[in-house]
This record gives sequence, structure tokens and C-alpha cells, in this order.
Amino acid sequence: MKYPAVIFDLDGTLLNTLDDIVFSMNAALTGLGAPTHPAEHYRRSVGQGLDRLAYLVLPENRRDETTVRQCVVAMRKVYAGRWAHETKPYAGISDMLLSLRQANVRCAVCSNKAHDFTVMIVTHFFGAAAFAMILGGGKFASKPDPEGALYIAKTMRIDPRAFMYVGDSDIDMQTAVNAGMYPVGVTWGFRSKEELLANGAKILVNKPQEIMAFLLKKN
Repeated sequence: MKYPAVIFDLDGTLLNTLDDIVFSMNAALTGLGAPTHPAEHYRRSVGQGLDRLAYLVLPENRRDETTVRQCVVAMRKVYAGRWAHETKPYAGISDMLLSLRQANVRCAVCSNKAHDFTVMIVTHFFGAAAFAMILGGGKFASKPDPEGALYIAKTMRIDPRAFMYVGDSDIDMQTAVNAGMYPVGVTWGFRSKEELLANGAKILVNKPQEIMAFLLKKN
């Protein structure tokens, strides 16, 4: 096996979470009397953590610390009852994860989404046994800082260079590079192929099955 371990991003990589994020954040903005945004705006903005998302979607003249915090609290309240309405795994993800487990490839999740939501959502959609570790935002510096990814490697007692890092954004590819892991970009997520390649992706995969196929390649 080329790489005995894989770290996955969550939003836009394992799960299509966009519609529930859009609904929840737009509800928070409405409650604050701020303009809402279409899904495409969020597609370019998610992935950096909720605090940063709130900052980016608020009007420029309302990005003070207090308003950002109010927006985050309001969004979390809506999202707590909304996260599973439209969210679902991308086609082929569950089968791919099963294939990895059967091949004894150890898998983990590293997300900038708040840790409590990350654990709850991953467990709901994939079960408690699907991943050796699940790490969300708030415990370490946000990606692309490699701190969280390196903590996963250390805890799993696997050299970072033995990890493949799979994600859908510039932040994920930068995280992989910063952690010394092998960056793999998925084309079904929230960002473009060009963005993935420009930020360090070594390969692009168009379907989840291609991840297992790549791991099994001899050279």
C-alpha cells in the first residue's frame, strides 16, 4: 500500500454540507438585519472555520468582533437543528471508506468545522468505527496550519510522510504541504481544479474509487 493512512477533510470532501450551511448562516444574517447570500458565495467562503465564515458574509461595516460573535452564536443555534436536512455523503464515499478499512488503511478526519459538530456529523453519517480519529476546529490552530494534522499523525503513531491528505480546497492542499503529507485534491467539492493544483495538489481524483485505486498502484 502506497500510504497506510489517510486524512480527509469533511465539508466538500466526504459530505456535501453546503445547503445546510447556507440556510443556517442566512438565517443568522437575517436575524441580525444583514443581507443574505446565494450558495455560490458560500462555496467560495466555507472551509476556514465558522468565525471566519461569519466575518466574510457580514457587510464590511459590520465585521466588528461583537457582531461576528453574535452571528456565530446565531448560526450555531440554527445549524444545531439543521445539519442533517440536506447534507449527505457524496456518491461512492461510503463504499470507498469501507474498501479502505478492509485494506487496513487507517483513516482520520481533520476539519475546520467546530469540533462538536464535526464529531456528531461524522458519527451520524459514517458510524463510530469509520475513522481512527475525528478532529474538528477549536482545539488547534485552524488549517492551513498543520498543527491538527500533525497531532493526528502523532496520536496515531504514524509518520506524517506516510499520510495521504484528501481535500477539496486550497486550504486542504496547503495543510497537506505544511504537514509534509501527500496532497490529493477531489474535484467533486466546493472549489476548482485550478485552485487545487495551484496550492500543491499532487493528483486530482474525480471519483472516490480512484483514491483506493491510487493507493494500490505499484508505482
